[in-house]
Amino acid sequence: MSCVACRDGVGFDHPITMAFQPIVDVRTETVFAYEALVRGKDGRGAGEVLAEVSAENRYAFDQLCRTTAIELAAGLEMASSGASLSINFLPNAVYEPKACIRVTLAAAMRTGFPLNRIIFEFTENEAIDTNHILNILRSYRAMGFKTAIDDFGAGFAGLGLLSKFRPDIVKLDMELIRDIDTDPAKRIIVRNTLNMLRELDIEPVCEGIETVGEHDVLRDLGVSLMQGYLLAKPAVEALPPVSRAREAESPIRLSAG
Repeated sequence: MSCVACRDGVGFDHPITMAFQPIVDVRTETVFAYEALVRGKDGRGAGEVLAEVSAENRYAFDQLCRTTAIELAAGLEMASSGASLSINFLPNAVYEPKACIRVTLAAAMRTGFPLNRIIFEFTENEAIDTNHILNILRSYRAMGFKTAIDDFGAGFAGLGLLSKFRPDIVKLDMELIRDIDTDPAKRIIVRNTLNMLRELDIEPVCEGIETVGEHDVLRDLGVSLMQGYLLAKPAVEALPPVSRAREAESPIRLSAG
């Protein structure tokens, strides 16, 4: 990879903002982190915004997402509450990790957001050079960031990547979680995946929790970190209140930690 695209790529001309959705530690009833989810300033959803991303502007888009997330999180005093900020990044928009991280570092320094409170997560939704992503993950860890694989079990890297690098966090694909309380095959797959991650000393996160049944099965399987509409929906430029699973119709704010 070279930095030609950094120099020659075009800007991302569509104004964006971020919605934040908490990852909740259901054992301690605290917020572990907030994931930053891109939205259009004009109210467009993530899918419409991402449809505007091309090979020519993805570097600019990736950088804009990072700085926007950090600036908003700092303004919301996220770190002082004890929670981390989880930022999605595009592996194919990172050409040389130490060079491409400069804008991120500048935003963190400008806002006072601590580096050890930033989690970089990537989704295996496009074919990537394993050596390239390993270089990114190892570089980010060396700089003090935490790393995460999102949608694990639905993408390209999977077990092969885990055999070479152990991220701090693995987020299980929500399709594995959907209806897990009524699907024995999913319970077997998730239970064994969780056991593998624990043996590797990787923290699992289960996302896409929408029902009390899903929550209860995952809790019984020993999952602490959960994310989904049952607990909290994303809030644009705000930190949303969090509901206990059995009180989802009557949200109460939980502390961060």
